[in-house]
Amino acid sequence: MARVSRQYSPQFPDQGTHPVDEVLPVGKLTLYGFQHVLAFYAAAVIVPILLGNALKLSHDQLVYLINADLFTCGIASIIQALGVWKIGAKMPLVQGVTFTAVSPMIAIGQGAGGGTAGLLVVYGAVITAGIATFLFAPFFSKLVKYFPPVVIGTILTIIGMTLIPQALQDAAGGAQLIGKPEFGDLKNLGYALGTLLFILAVVRIGKPYLSSLAVLLGLVGGTAVAWAFGDVDFSGVQNADWFGVSTPFHYGLPKFEPFPIIAMVVVMLITMVETTGDVYAIGEITRKRVDNDTVARALRADGVATLLGGIFNSFPYVAFAENIGLVRMSKIMSRFVVVAAGVFMIALGLLPKVGSLVAAIPHPVLGGAAISMFGMVATVGIQILGKADLREERNALILAVSLGAAMLPTAVAPFFDRMPDGLRAVLNSGITLGGLTAILLNLLFNVFTRRNTVEIDWDNIEDDAEEPADAGYPSPGDQEPVGPADPLGFPGPAAAPYDPQGSVAHFPTDPARHFPPGPRRPQGPQHPQDPQGPHWGR
Repeated sequence: MARVSRQYSPQFPDQGTHPVDEVLPVGKLTLYGFQHVLAFYAAAVIVPILLGNALKLSHDQLVYLINADLFTCGIASIIQALGVWKIGAKMPLVQGVTFTAVSPMIAIGQGAGGGTAGLLVVYGAVITAGIATFLFAPFFSKLVKYFPPVVIGTILTIIGMTLIPQALQDAAGGAQLIGKPEFGDLKNLGYALGTLLFILAVVRIGKPYLSSLAVLLGLVGGTAVAWAFGDVDFSGVQNADWFGVSTPFHYGLPKFEPFPIIAMVVVMLITMVETTGDVYAIGEITRKRVDNDTVARALRADGVATLLGGIFNSFPYVAFAENIGLVRMSKIMSRFVVVAAGVFMIALGLLPKVGSLVAAIPHPVLGGAAISMFGMVATVGIQILGKADLREERNALILAVSLGAAMLPTAVAPFFDRMPDGLRAVLNSGITLGGLTAILLNLLFNVFTRRNTVEIDWDNIEDDAEEPADAGYPSPGDQEPVGPADPLGFPGPAAAPYDPQGSVAHFPTDPARHFPPGPRRPQGPQHPQDPQGPHWGR
Protein backbone atom coordinates (compact mmCIF):
# COMPACT_ATOMS: atom_id res chain seq x y z
CA MET A 1 0.00 0.00 0.00
CA ALA A 2 1.10 3.54 -0.56
CA ARG A 3 2.04 5.76 2.30
CA VAL A 4 2.65 9.44 2.88
CA SER A 5 6.06 10.35 4.16
CA ARG A 6 8.14 13.44 4.59
CA GLN A 7 10.37 14.05 1.60
CA TYR A 8 13.94 14.95 2.43
CA SER A 9 16.31 16.81 0.21
CA PRO A 10 19.21 14.69 -0.98
CA GLN A 11 21.48 17.55 -0.02
CA PHE A 12 22.35 17.96 3.61
CA PRO A 13 22.16 21.29 5.40
CA ASP A 14 25.85 21.46 6.14
CA GLN A 15 27.44 19.77 3.14
CA GLY A 16 26.74 19.10 -0.50
CA THR A 17 27.55 15.38 -0.60
CA HIS A 18 26.70 12.42 1.56
CA PRO A 19 29.54 11.43 3.96
CA VAL A 20 29.78 8.08 2.15
CA ASP A 21 30.87 9.93 -1.01
CA GLU A 22 33.17 12.39 0.77
CA VAL A 23 36.83 12.32 -0.31
CA LEU A 24 38.99 12.89 2.77
CA PRO A 25 42.49 14.42 2.76
CA VAL A 26 45.29 12.02 1.88
CA GLY A 27 46.59 11.89 5.45
CA LYS A 28 43.22 10.84 6.86
CA LEU A 29 42.65 8.37 4.05
CA THR A 30 45.99 6.78 4.87
CA LEU A 31 45.36 6.50 8.61
CA TYR A 32 41.76 5.34 8.40
CA GLY A 33 42.51 2.96 5.53
CA PHE A 34 45.40 1.37 7.44
CA GLN A 35 43.12 1.00 10.47
CA HIS A 36 40.71 -1.03 8.33
CA VAL A 37 43.59 -3.24 7.20
CA LEU A 38 44.71 -3.93 10.75
CA ALA A 39 41.17 -4.67 11.85
CA PHE A 40 40.65 -7.00 8.92
CA TYR A 41 44.06 -8.68 8.70
CA ALA A 42 43.72 -11.44 11.29
CA ALA A 43 40.38 -12.67 9.96
CA ALA A 44 41.66 -12.39 6.37
CA VAL A 45 44.69 -14.64 6.81
CA ILE A 46 43.03 -17.25 9.03
CA VAL A 47 41.16 -18.84 6.09
CA PRO A 48 44.25 -19.64 3.95
CA ILE A 49 46.01 -20.83 7.11
CA LEU A 50 43.15 -23.20 8.01
CA LEU A 51 42.82 -24.50 4.45
CA GLY A 52 46.57 -24.79 3.87
CA ASN A 53 47.12 -26.74 7.07
CA ALA A 54 44.14 -29.02 6.38
CA LEU A 55 45.44 -29.83 2.87
CA LYS A 56 49.01 -30.24 4.21
CA LEU A 57 50.59 -27.57 2.05
CA SER A 58 54.25 -26.66 2.49
CA HIS A 59 55.31 -23.47 4.29
CA ASP A 60 56.15 -21.71 1.03
CA GLN A 61 52.80 -22.71 -0.48
CA LEU A 62 51.00 -21.41 2.60
CA VAL A 63 52.80 -18.05 2.44
CA TYR A 64 51.84 -17.80 -1.24
CA LEU A 65 48.18 -18.46 -0.38
CA ILE A 66 48.23 -15.64 2.20
CA ASN A 67 49.79 -13.17 -0.23
CA ALA A 68 47.33 -14.14 -2.99
CA ASP A 69 44.44 -13.69 -0.56
CA LEU A 70 45.54 -10.19 0.48
CA PHE A 71 46.18 -9.16 -3.13
CA THR A 72 42.69 -10.28 -4.23
CA CYS A 73 41.06 -8.75 -1.14
CA GLY A 74 42.48 -5.39 -2.14
CA ILE A 75 41.16 -5.58 -5.70
CA ALA A 76 37.75 -6.80 -4.51
CA SER A 77 37.42 -4.04 -1.89
CA ILE A 78 38.25 -1.34 -4.43
CA ILE A 79 35.64 -2.71 -6.84
CA GLN A 80 32.99 -2.84 -4.09
CA ALA A 81 33.66 0.64 -2.70
CA LEU A 82 34.54 2.53 -5.89
CA GLY A 83 32.07 0.86 -8.23
CA VAL A 84 32.67 -0.19 -11.83
CA TRP A 85 29.70 -0.16 -14.23
CA LYS A 86 26.92 -2.00 -12.33
CA ILE A 87 29.39 -3.75 -10.05
CA GLY A 88 30.00 -2.54 -6.50
CA ALA A 89 27.64 -1.01 -3.92
CA LYS A 90 29.68 2.22 -3.62
CA MET A 91 29.52 1.86 0.15
CA PRO A 92 32.31 1.54 2.76
CA LEU A 93 32.34 -2.27 2.57
CA VAL A 94 35.58 -4.24 2.83
CA GLN A 95 35.67 -7.55 0.95
CA GLY A 96 37.12 -10.58 2.68
CA VAL A 97 37.13 -14.37 2.47
CA THR A 98 33.88 -15.80 3.79
CA PHE A 99 34.16 -18.14 6.76
CA THR A 100 31.10 -19.98 5.45
CA ALA A 101 33.26 -21.56 2.71
CA VAL A 102 36.03 -22.87 4.98
CA SER A 103 34.53 -26.25 5.88
CA PRO A 104 33.23 -27.00 2.35
CA MET A 105 36.60 -26.09 0.80
CA ILE A 106 38.45 -28.35 3.24
CA ALA A 107 36.04 -31.20 2.47
CA ILE A 108 36.42 -30.66 -1.30
CA GLY A 109 40.22 -30.42 -1.13
CA GLN A 110 40.64 -33.48 1.08
CA GLY A 111 38.21 -35.45 -1.08
CA ALA A 112 40.45 -34.69 -4.08
CA GLY A 113 43.55 -36.01 -2.30
CA GLY A 114 44.79 -32.85 -0.58
CA GLY A 115 47.82 -30.79 -1.54
CA THR A 116 47.84 -28.78 -4.74
CA ALA A 117 45.63 -31.40 -6.44
CA GLY A 118 42.91 -30.59 -3.92
CA LEU A 119 43.40 -26.87 -4.47
CA LEU A 120 42.77 -27.24 -8.21
CA VAL A 121 39.36 -28.83 -7.57
CA VAL A 122 38.57 -26.11 -5.01
CA TYR A 123 39.46 -23.37 -7.50
CA GLY A 124 37.28 -24.93 -10.21
CA ALA A 125 34.31 -24.83 -7.83
CA VAL A 126 35.13 -21.28 -6.71
CA ILE A 127 35.33 -19.95 -10.29
CA THR A 128 31.99 -21.53 -11.21
CA ALA A 129 30.31 -20.26 -8.02
CA GLY A 130 31.61 -16.74 -8.73
CA ILE A 131 30.08 -16.74 -12.22
CA ALA A 132 26.78 -18.08 -10.83
CA THR A 133 26.71 -15.37 -8.15
CA PHE A 134 27.27 -12.63 -10.72
CA LEU A 135 24.50 -13.91 -13.00
CA PHE A 136 22.01 -14.52 -10.17
CA ALA A 137 22.61 -11.18 -8.40
CA PRO A 138 19.81 -9.12 -10.04
CA PHE A 139 17.26 -11.90 -9.44
CA PHE A 140 18.34 -12.43 -5.83
CA SER A 141 18.05 -8.72 -5.07
CA LYS A 142 14.34 -8.90 -5.93
CA LEU A 143 13.87 -11.56 -3.23
CA VAL A 144 14.83 -9.08 -0.52
CA LYS A 145 11.14 -8.73 0.42
CA TYR A 146 11.42 -12.23 1.88
CA PHE A 147 14.16 -11.04 4.25
CA PRO A 148 12.33 -8.73 6.69
CA PRO A 149 14.05 -7.15 9.74
CA VAL A 150 13.58 -10.26 11.85
CA VAL A 151 15.66 -12.25 9.31
CA ILE A 152 18.32 -9.65 8.49
CA GLY A 153 18.70 -8.65 12.14
CA THR A 154 18.95 -12.27 13.23
CA ILE A 155 21.63 -13.09 10.63
CA LEU A 156 23.75 -10.06 11.56
CA THR A 157 23.40 -10.85 15.26
CA ILE A 158 24.46 -14.43 14.54
CA ILE A 159 27.49 -13.24 12.54
CA GLY A 160 28.65 -11.11 15.47
CA MET A 161 27.98 -13.80 18.06
CA THR A 162 29.77 -16.52 16.09
CA LEU A 163 32.80 -14.28 15.49
CA ILE A 164 33.19 -13.27 19.14
CA PRO A 165 34.47 -16.75 20.15
CA GLN A 166 37.24 -16.31 17.56
CA ALA A 167 38.17 -13.01 19.23
CA LEU A 168 38.14 -14.65 22.67
CA GLN A 169 40.32 -17.48 21.36
CA ASP A 170 42.85 -14.94 20.09
CA ALA A 171 42.66 -13.13 23.44
CA ALA A 172 43.73 -16.33 25.17
CA GLY A 173 46.72 -16.74 22.84
CA GLY A 174 45.41 -18.06 19.54
CA ALA A 175 44.37 -21.41 18.12
CA GLN A 176 48.00 -22.58 17.88
CA LEU A 177 48.22 -22.62 21.71
CA ILE A 178 45.08 -24.66 22.41
CA GLY A 179 46.02 -27.61 24.60
CA LYS A 180 49.26 -25.98 25.74
CA PRO A 181 49.92 -24.37 29.15
CA GLU A 182 50.38 -20.96 27.52
CA PHE A 183 46.74 -20.88 26.35
CA GLY A 184 44.86 -18.57 28.67
CA ASP A 185 48.04 -17.41 30.39
CA LEU A 186 47.53 -14.32 32.54
CA LYS A 187 50.00 -12.42 30.37
CA ASN A 188 47.94 -13.10 27.24
CA LEU A 189 44.74 -12.11 28.98
CA GLY A 190 46.48 -8.98 30.23
CA TYR A 191 47.47 -7.94 26.69
CA ALA A 192 43.91 -8.51 25.44
CA LEU A 193 42.23 -6.72 28.34
CA GLY A 194 44.74 -3.87 28.22
CA THR A 195 44.13 -3.36 24.49
CA LEU A 196 40.36 -3.38 24.97
CA LEU A 197 40.48 -0.97 27.92
CA PHE A 198 42.80 1.34 25.98
CA ILE A 199 40.34 1.44 23.07
CA LEU A 200 37.46 2.17 25.44
CA ALA A 201 39.46 4.92 27.18
CA VAL A 202 40.33 6.60 23.87
CA VAL A 203 36.68 6.53 22.81
CA ARG A 204 35.56 7.86 26.20
CA ILE A 205 37.97 10.73 26.75
CA GLY A 206 39.47 11.39 23.31
CA LYS A 207 38.37 14.04 20.87
CA PRO A 208 36.29 12.88 17.88
CA TYR A 209 39.30 12.59 15.56
CA LEU A 210 41.27 10.61 18.15
CA SER A 211 38.29 8.39 18.94
CA SER A 212 37.96 7.45 15.28
CA LEU A 213 41.49 5.99 15.45
CA ALA A 214 40.84 4.09 18.70
CA VAL A 215 41.24 0.61 17.20
CA LEU A 216 44.43 1.52 15.33
CA LEU A 217 45.92 3.13 18.46
CA GLY A 218 44.90 0.12 20.52
CA LEU A 219 46.62 -2.32 18.15
CA VAL A 220 49.79 -0.20 17.98
CA GLY A 221 49.86 0.40 21.73
CA GLY A 222 49.20 -3.23 22.61
CA THR A 223 51.92 -4.42 20.23
CA ALA A 224 54.39 -1.90 21.69
CA VAL A 225 53.73 -3.14 25.23
CA ALA A 226 54.07 -6.79 24.15
CA TRP A 227 57.33 -5.94 22.35
CA ALA A 228 58.67 -4.29 25.51
CA PHE A 229 58.07 -7.57 27.36
CA GLY A 230 59.71 -9.62 24.58
CA ASP A 231 56.49 -11.19 23.30
CA VAL A 232 56.58 -9.97 19.69
CA ASP A 233 58.43 -12.08 17.11
CA PHE A 234 59.79 -10.08 14.16
CA SER A 235 61.86 -12.95 12.74
CA GLY A 236 59.32 -13.54 10.00
CA VAL A 237 59.86 -9.97 8.79
CA GLN A 238 63.59 -10.55 8.37
CA ASN A 239 63.12 -13.82 6.49
CA ALA A 240 60.35 -12.64 4.16
CA ASP A 241 61.02 -11.53 0.58
CA TRP A 242 60.65 -7.88 -0.35
CA PHE A 243 58.56 -8.48 -3.45
CA GLY A 244 56.30 -11.27 -4.70
CA VAL A 245 53.65 -11.40 -7.42
CA SER A 246 50.56 -13.60 -7.37
CA THR A 247 50.21 -15.02 -10.88
CA PRO A 248 46.98 -16.50 -12.32
CA PHE A 249 46.61 -20.28 -12.00
CA HIS A 250 49.86 -20.55 -10.07
CA TYR A 251 49.21 -24.20 -9.15
CA GLY A 252 47.90 -25.20 -12.58
CA LEU A 253 44.61 -25.09 -14.44
CA PRO A 254 41.55 -25.64 -12.21
CA LYS A 255 39.51 -28.82 -12.35
CA PHE A 256 35.72 -28.62 -12.64
CA GLU A 257 33.88 -31.45 -10.90
CA PRO A 258 30.08 -31.45 -10.46
CA PHE A 259 29.58 -32.18 -6.74
CA PRO A 260 32.20 -29.67 -5.51
CA ILE A 261 30.63 -27.07 -7.83
CA ILE A 262 27.15 -27.72 -6.40
CA ALA A 263 28.46 -27.46 -2.84
CA MET A 264 30.21 -24.15 -3.55
CA VAL A 265 27.16 -22.67 -5.30
CA VAL A 266 25.08 -23.48 -2.19
CA VAL A 267 27.72 -21.76 -0.07
CA MET A 268 27.55 -18.65 -2.25
CA LEU A 269 23.75 -18.54 -1.93
CA ILE A 270 24.19 -18.34 1.84
CA THR A 271 26.85 -15.65 1.51
CA MET A 272 24.48 -13.65 -0.71
CA VAL A 273 22.10 -13.45 2.24
CA GLU A 274 25.04 -12.43 4.43
CA THR A 275 26.08 -9.69 2.01
CA THR A 276 22.49 -8.48 1.77
CA GLY A 277 22.43 -8.10 5.54
CA ASP A 278 25.80 -6.35 5.53
CA VAL A 279 24.65 -3.87 2.86
CA TYR A 280 21.56 -2.96 4.85
CA ALA A 281 23.62 -2.75 8.03
CA ILE A 282 26.07 -0.28 6.48
CA GLY A 283 23.10 1.67 5.13
CA GLU A 284 21.69 1.75 8.65
CA ILE A 285 24.98 3.06 10.05
CA THR A 286 25.66 5.64 7.35
CA ARG A 287 22.00 6.60 6.87
CA LYS A 288 22.27 6.15 3.14
CA ARG A 289 19.30 4.60 1.39
CA VAL A 290 19.70 1.00 0.24
CA ASP A 291 17.48 -0.41 -2.50
CA ASN A 292 17.36 -3.51 -4.69
CA ASP A 293 19.82 -2.00 -7.17
CA THR A 294 22.36 -1.38 -4.39
CA VAL A 295 22.04 -4.99 -3.24
CA ALA A 296 22.40 -6.28 -6.82
CA ARG A 297 25.55 -4.21 -7.34
CA ALA A 298 27.04 -5.52 -4.10
CA LEU A 299 26.25 -9.12 -5.03
CA ARG A 300 27.79 -8.67 -8.49
CA ALA A 301 30.94 -7.45 -6.75
CA ASP A 302 30.93 -10.63 -4.65
CA GLY A 303 30.65 -12.69 -7.83
CA VAL A 304 33.48 -10.86 -9.59
CA ALA A 305 35.68 -11.05 -6.48
CA THR A 306 35.03 -14.79 -6.13
CA LEU A 307 35.84 -15.33 -9.81
CA LEU A 308 39.09 -13.40 -9.36
CA GLY A 309 39.77 -15.45 -6.24
CA GLY A 310 39.65 -18.68 -8.22
CA ILE A 311 41.92 -17.21 -10.91
CA PHE A 312 44.48 -15.68 -8.52
CA ASN A 313 44.71 -18.72 -6.22
CA SER A 314 42.35 -17.38 -3.55
CA PHE A 315 38.83 -18.01 -2.26
CA PRO A 316 35.15 -16.89 -2.24
CA TYR A 317 34.59 -13.31 -1.09
CA VAL A 318 31.87 -11.52 0.81
CA ALA A 319 31.29 -8.09 2.33
CA PHE A 320 33.20 -8.32 5.60
CA ALA A 321 31.00 -7.84 8.68
CA GLU A 322 34.04 -7.23 10.90
CA ASN A 323 34.80 -3.89 9.28
CA ILE A 324 31.18 -2.77 9.56
CA GLY A 325 31.76 -2.69 13.30
CA LEU A 326 34.79 -0.47 12.73
CA VAL A 327 32.72 1.97 10.65
CA ARG A 328 30.21 2.11 13.50
CA MET A 329 32.89 2.76 16.11
CA SER A 330 34.95 5.29 14.15
CA LYS A 331 31.99 7.09 12.49
CA ILE A 332 34.21 7.48 9.39
CA MET A 333 31.81 6.67 6.58
CA SER A 334 33.71 7.61 3.42
CA ARG A 335 33.89 4.76 0.93
CA PHE A 336 37.22 6.14 -0.27
CA VAL A 337 38.73 5.05 3.03
CA VAL A 338 37.96 1.48 1.93
CA VAL A 339 39.56 2.24 -1.44
CA ALA A 340 42.69 3.32 0.44
CA ALA A 341 42.51 0.13 2.50
CA GLY A 342 42.29 -1.85 -0.76
CA VAL A 343 45.51 -0.19 -1.99
CA PHE A 344 47.21 -1.19 1.27
CA MET A 345 46.00 -4.78 0.87
CA ILE A 346 47.38 -4.98 -2.67
CA ALA A 347 50.70 -3.63 -1.37
CA LEU A 348 50.73 -6.23 1.41
CA GLY A 349 50.02 -8.92 -1.16
CA LEU A 350 52.93 -7.73 -3.31
CA LEU A 351 55.31 -7.05 -0.39
CA PRO A 352 55.52 -10.15 1.80
CA LYS A 353 57.95 -8.40 4.15
CA VAL A 354 55.42 -5.65 4.91
CA GLY A 355 52.70 -8.23 5.33
CA SER A 356 54.89 -10.11 7.79
CA LEU A 357 55.23 -6.93 9.85
CA VAL A 358 51.46 -6.69 10.24
CA ALA A 359 51.32 -10.43 10.96
CA ALA A 360 53.66 -9.86 13.90
CA ILE A 361 50.85 -8.28 15.93
CA PRO A 362 50.33 -10.72 18.84
CA HIS A 363 47.12 -12.73 18.88
CA PRO A 364 46.02 -11.45 22.31
CA VAL A 365 46.28 -7.85 21.10
CA LEU A 366 44.22 -8.68 18.01
CA GLY A 367 41.71 -10.52 20.19
CA GLY A 368 41.25 -7.57 22.54
CA ALA A 369 40.49 -5.24 19.64
CA ALA A 370 38.29 -7.79 17.87
CA ILE A 371 36.00 -8.21 20.90
CA SER A 372 34.76 -4.66 20.49
CA MET A 373 34.46 -4.82 16.69
CA PHE A 374 32.69 -8.18 16.50
CA GLY A 375 30.39 -7.08 19.30
CA MET A 376 29.51 -4.02 17.22
CA VAL A 377 28.43 -6.29 14.36
CA ALA A 378 26.00 -8.03 16.69
CA THR A 379 24.85 -4.64 17.94
CA VAL A 380 23.89 -3.55 14.42
CA GLY A 381 21.85 -6.75 14.11
CA ILE A 382 20.09 -6.01 17.41
CA GLN A 383 19.37 -2.48 16.21
CA ILE A 384 17.65 -3.88 13.10
CA LEU A 385 15.79 -6.42 15.25
CA GLY A 386 14.37 -3.41 17.08
CA LYS A 387 12.23 -2.80 13.99
CA ALA A 388 10.55 -6.21 14.33
CA ASP A 389 7.92 -6.80 16.99
CA LEU A 390 9.55 -9.51 19.10
CA ARG A 391 6.55 -9.51 21.44
CA GLU A 392 4.82 -11.46 18.68
CA GLU A 393 5.43 -15.15 19.29
CA ARG A 394 6.31 -16.12 15.73
CA ASN A 395 9.01 -13.46 15.35
CA ALA A 396 10.39 -14.36 18.78
CA LEU A 397 10.59 -18.03 17.79
CA ILE A 398 12.41 -17.18 14.53
CA LEU A 399 15.06 -15.35 16.54
CA ALA A 400 15.26 -17.87 19.38
CA VAL A 401 15.51 -21.02 17.27
CA SER A 402 17.95 -19.43 14.80
CA LEU A 403 20.28 -18.32 17.60
CA GLY A 404 20.15 -21.82 19.10
CA ALA A 405 20.92 -23.43 15.73
CA ALA A 406 23.85 -21.05 15.14
CA MET A 407 25.35 -21.95 18.52
CA LEU A 408 25.36 -25.71 17.84
CA PRO A 409 28.66 -25.94 15.89
CA THR A 410 30.14 -23.09 17.94
CA ALA A 411 29.40 -24.40 21.42
CA VAL A 412 29.52 -28.16 20.65
CA ALA A 413 32.16 -28.64 17.95
CA PRO A 414 31.66 -32.40 17.35
CA PHE A 415 27.84 -32.12 17.21
CA PHE A 416 27.64 -33.03 13.50
CA ASP A 417 30.63 -35.38 13.28
CA ARG A 418 28.42 -38.38 12.45
CA MET A 419 26.77 -36.62 9.51
CA PRO A 420 27.82 -37.34 5.88
CA ASP A 421 30.79 -35.26 4.74
CA GLY A 422 28.85 -33.11 2.26
CA LEU A 423 26.11 -32.29 4.78
CA ARG A 424 28.57 -31.72 7.62
CA ALA A 425 30.42 -29.15 5.51
CA VAL A 426 27.29 -26.96 5.60
CA LEU A 427 26.07 -27.69 9.12
CA ASN A 428 29.43 -26.99 10.78
CA SER A 429 29.10 -23.28 9.97
CA GLY A 430 27.08 -21.44 12.61
CA ILE A 431 26.42 -18.56 10.23
CA THR A 432 25.11 -20.91 7.52
CA LEU A 433 23.00 -23.01 9.88
CA GLY A 434 21.54 -20.05 11.76
CA GLY A 435 20.92 -18.05 8.60
CA LEU A 436 19.14 -20.92 6.84
CA THR A 437 17.02 -21.50 9.95
CA ALA A 438 15.94 -17.83 10.07
CA ILE A 439 15.06 -17.81 6.35
CA LEU A 440 13.07 -21.07 6.44
CA LEU A 441 11.18 -20.17 9.63
CA ASN A 442 10.25 -16.78 8.21
CA LEU A 443 8.90 -18.45 5.06
CA LEU A 444 6.93 -20.89 7.21
CA PHE A 445 5.52 -18.36 9.69
CA ASN A 446 5.21 -15.10 7.76
CA VAL A 447 5.23 -15.77 4.00
CA PHE A 448 3.32 -18.97 3.31
CA THR A 449 0.59 -17.98 5.80
CA ARG A 450 -0.12 -14.72 3.87
CA ARG A 451 -0.99 -12.92 7.10
CA ASN A 452 -2.32 -9.38 6.91
CA THR A 453 -0.01 -6.83 8.46
CA VAL A 454 -0.11 -3.25 9.61
CA GLU A 455 2.52 -0.97 8.13
CA ILE A 456 4.05 1.57 10.46
CA ASP A 457 5.68 4.58 8.89
CA TRP A 458 8.87 4.77 10.94
CA ASP A 459 9.82 8.06 9.29
CA ASN A 460 6.89 9.82 10.95
CA ILE A 461 7.31 8.34 14.42
CA GLU A 462 9.49 11.24 15.57
CA ASP A 463 7.33 14.14 16.70
CA ASP A 464 7.34 16.89 14.08
CA ALA A 465 7.47 19.46 16.85
CA GLU A 466 10.95 18.29 17.74
CA GLU A 467 12.33 19.23 14.32
CA PRO A 468 14.03 22.61 13.90
CA ALA A 469 12.25 25.06 11.68
CA ASP A 470 15.18 25.30 9.27
CA ALA A 471 15.85 21.59 8.98
CA GLY A 472 15.25 21.75 5.26
CA TYR A 473 12.01 19.75 5.23
CA PRO A 474 9.22 20.78 2.86
CA SER A 475 6.03 22.16 4.26
CA PRO A 476 3.09 19.79 4.90
CA GLY A 477 1.55 20.95 1.63
CA ASP A 478 4.54 19.61 -0.26
CA GLN A 479 4.07 16.03 0.93
CA GLU A 480 3.85 13.56 -1.89
CA PRO A 481 2.79 9.94 -1.91
CA VAL A 482 5.56 7.48 -2.38
CA GLY A 483 5.72 3.76 -3.02
CA PRO A 484 5.89 1.10 -0.35
CA ALA A 485 8.76 1.13 2.09
CA ASP A 486 11.69 -1.05 1.15
CA PRO A 487 12.23 -4.21 3.21
CA LEU A 488 14.26 -2.38 5.84
CA GLY A 489 11.91 0.54 6.16
CA PHE A 490 14.12 3.24 4.69
CA PRO A 491 12.35 6.41 3.48
CA GLY A 492 11.01 6.98 -0.04
CA PRO A 493 13.18 8.02 -2.99
CA ALA A 494 15.49 10.20 -0.89
CA ALA A 495 17.42 9.25 2.22
CA ALA A 496 16.92 10.76 5.64
CA PRO A 497 19.27 13.65 6.36
CA TYR A 498 22.64 12.71 7.73
CA ASP A 499 23.42 13.60 11.31
CA PRO A 500 26.83 15.33 11.27
CA GLN A 501 27.44 14.16 14.84
CA GLY A 502 27.74 10.63 13.51
CA SER A 503 24.55 9.17 14.92
CA VAL A 504 22.55 6.63 13.02
CA ALA A 505 18.86 6.46 12.35
CA HIS A 506 16.87 7.12 15.51
CA PHE A 507 14.45 4.25 15.87
CA PRO A 508 12.32 4.33 19.01
CA THR A 509 12.99 1.84 21.77
CA ASP A 510 9.38 1.97 22.90
CA PRO A 511 7.09 2.11 19.86
CA ALA A 512 4.01 2.52 22.04
CA ARG A 513 5.18 5.97 23.10
CA HIS A 514 5.99 7.17 19.61
CA PHE A 515 3.06 6.32 17.37
CA PRO A 516 1.85 9.35 15.43
CA PRO A 517 -1.63 10.58 16.29
CA GLY A 518 -4.56 9.03 14.51
CA PRO A 519 -5.43 5.42 13.70
CA ARG A 520 -2.94 3.02 12.19
CA ARG A 521 -3.22 2.50 8.47
CA PRO A 522 -4.06 -1.14 7.75
CA GLN A 523 -2.82 -3.12 4.78
CA GLY A 524 -5.80 -5.32 3.95
CA PRO A 525 -8.53 -6.11 6.48
CA GLN A 526 -7.72 -4.73 9.90
CA HIS A 527 -7.84 -7.02 12.91
CA PRO A 528 -8.52 -5.82 16.47
CA GLN A 529 -5.01 -6.86 17.41
CA ASP A 530 -2.49 -7.71 14.74
CA PRO A 531 -0.31 -10.49 16.23
CA GLN A 532 2.68 -9.57 14.09
CA GLY A 533 2.79 -5.94 15.03
CA PRO A 534 5.17 -3.56 13.24
CA HIS A 535 6.11 -4.85 9.83
CA TRP A 536 7.42 -3.38 6.61
CA GLY A 537 4.43 -3.67 4.34
CA ARG A 538 4.73 -7.04 2.64
